Amino acid sequence: MGTLVGTAQNWQNSTPEEMAKRQTDQIKEKCGLDKAQEKKVYDLQLESSKKMAKMREEMQGGDRDGMRDKMAKMREDQNKEMKKILTADQYVKYEKYLEERRAARQQGGGNR
Repeated sequence: MGTLVGTAQNWQNSTPEEMAKRQTDQIKEKCGLDKAQEKKVYDLQLESSKKMAKMREEMQGGDRDGMRDKMAKMREDQNKEMKKILTADQYVKYEKYLEERRAARQQGGGNR
């Protein structure tokens, strides 16, 4: 249990660049990205990580429901961009990766 808490805390303290790199590495491993795709995915993840960090900052003690809606819209937009970067087969693997992450978060595993 301590490892899971430590992992979640490390994730929360990560810079947008560290988060983008970690997520890109995971997507690369799960989907088999080539170098050009890896660069595009990193750029997209970095942009998203920076936006999320800014939203978290703005939300301090604020409207959680409003933030949840904004983040859901941002994830939807991000997935549309991922669909443009990945092949059809890779996108199926990407969706499976997202589902695994959701399941891990629901079990208290953080963002791994």
